[in-house]
Amino acid sequence: MLREVADGVWVRQSEWVWSNAVAVRSGDGVVLIDPGIDGSDLNELADDLDRLGLAVVAGLSTHPHWDHLLWHPRFGDVPRYATPAGAGAAGRARDRARAMAARSAAGVPAELIGLVTPLPADGAGVPGEIIEHQAHAVGHAAVRLADRGVLLAGDMLSDVLIPLLDAGRPDQVGAYETALDRLGAAARDVTVVVPGHGAVAEGPEVAARLAADRAYIDALRHGDEPVDARLAQDWLAGPHRSNLEQARHRAG
Repeated sequence: MLREVADGVWVRQSEWVWSNAVAVRSGDGVVLIDPGIDGSDLNELADDLDRLGLAVVAGLSTHPHWDHLLWHPRFGDVPRYATPAGAGAAGRARDRARAMAARSAAGVPAELIGLVTPLPADGAGVPGEIIEHQAHAVGHAAVRLADRGVLLAGDMLSDVLIPLLDAGRPDQVGAYETALDRLGAAARDVTVVVPGHGAVAEGPEVAARLAADRAYIDALRHGDEPVDARLAQDWLAGPHRSNLEQARHRAG
């Protein structure tokens, strides 16, 4: 079920990697951000929106990874946005995204995956302030809803995912440092952070999430082994090794 975490901001979490779909009230409807994950999930999300009595007026993909590019006919034929860089990357990766969704998410309408267009320069169509950076994925967007005290962080500031470097991009350690600086500035006046995966952070946990990601990236920067409670999850061993190798390669 959708859970209201702030005024006009609802979150629905999936079982698949604790993925969060977000609905944000905008005018007489909602903007749907990163809906997912499989066909039944998308249908249930549509049911939840029907119960709210609010129509979807637009969509936003925070970044061009397959699990953030999904859609369903029940959400309507409305504008679906990403940052210009994110939209370009989504177009180039559409076939790969569809193949990955077919392997991991049953019942997803493949023809609707990744059909995003560049967000207008003035941000019209999506409420709040777009904070763009290049960590984790090209053209990654966070959304700051200052009037509601909320930061929608995309695949950052998670309690279950470590920072995941984009192997195809240069100097991801530096990109994460820049991104965390921007998110830290944006989070100064917020009380709720919604990550793309994991639990919603509230109150003091907001600063703790920033500190955890900073500590992990600082360790990579200095060639140290990060001490991070999230690494207790066995399935993160592979991504963590990849991060270490990328950081060492760039440092060399």
